[in-house]
Amino acid sequence: MPVLMLSSLLVAMPLAAQDLPAPPSTADIPVLAPVTVSGVQPGPGLWKVSRGDHVLWLLGTTSALPEHMQWRSDEVERIVAGSQEVIRVPRVKFKLDVGFFGKLFLLPSAFGARKNPDGKTLDQVLPAPLYARWSALKARYIGRDHGIERWRPIFAGIDLYREALKKSGLRSGGQIEDTVEGQAKRHGVKIVDATYQVEIKDPRGAIKAFKTAGPEDTECFSRTLDSIEHDLPAMAERANAWAVGDIATLRRLPDSRFRNACADALTESGFARQLGISDLPARVDATWLAIARQALANDTQALAVLPMDQLLTSDGFLAALKAEGYSVQAPDGDDAAEPAPATSTTAPPQ
Repeated sequence: MPVLMLSSLLVAMPLAAQDLPAPPSTADIPVLAPVTVSGVQPGPGLWKVSRGDHVLWLLGTTSALPEHMQWRSDEVERIVAGSQEVIRVPRVKFKLDVGFFGKLFLLPSAFGARKNPDGKTLDQVLPAPLYARWSALKARYIGRDHGIERWRPIFAGIDLYREALKKSGLRSGGQIEDTVEGQAKRHGVKIVDATYQVEIKDPRGAIKAFKTAGPEDTECFSRTLDSIEHDLPAMAERANAWAVGDIATLRRLPDSRFRNACADALTESGFARQLGISDLPARVDATWLAIARQALANDTQALAVLPMDQLLTSDGFLAALKAEGYSVQAPDGDDAAEPAPATSTTAPPQ
């Protein structure tokens, strides 16, 4: 997702501690359901897209996995070994048109871009009820980190979300892609990068634009808190379903929606319009689909890794390929089932 890629670029420096009000009690926050799946698990089956004797296998990933699960990836490795290429998850990369020393001089400005304008703290930029929710969740999952109080809400929310995952027995699902890439390297299989690159010709101007016309991120922040307060048990169930290959449950439980609000906050901002990237999600989608079509035309067999929602929603990549006449087969043989509600999962969090 674009905003998560940008957040990795604008890394914050430690800030001095300040005297801030004590956070409210977290006694009213419900205790999260435990994640029970552990040990070696098979993971989900693969989707099959084909035309003639050319096949593209699709492995769906989820944003979180059970912390103590070990994926049994033998079947996927056999397919990787017999493939001509492995296609990475679609992402966005921001390329700065500046040399090494120029990047060093840009660092102070980049750090400042992660903070709220005019040195304001979260309690000054957020509605009081929203800040009260933040304070309670921060006390539970982060603790007394005063520096984060000066971050923009969109960045503070992302950090809170990551900490909440860790303390809920979950870990990032990105390790699945790492495993597949390791298999491809062992078998000498070509790895195809599905990254859409945005070149920033004027980095200083871009940072200035972000500071003055950055995202209206209150909606993103609110949706992130919604996910932490209410979605974590469902995320645990979804993580378990991925681990044991329960496609029916994955269809029933779409992934968290907070990332959509965050992506919209970035791409609809004045900053994005100034850089000409307001249509960034569509560009990323078009890039991946072009790579997939080329693989289906040139390779006897290939494998791609995608967010699971792209395989289950009515407007994802799988639906687009099916509409173009490719044969599509789900691992549970239920590709005709009613799809989950539409969502965008372009450029997932790292």
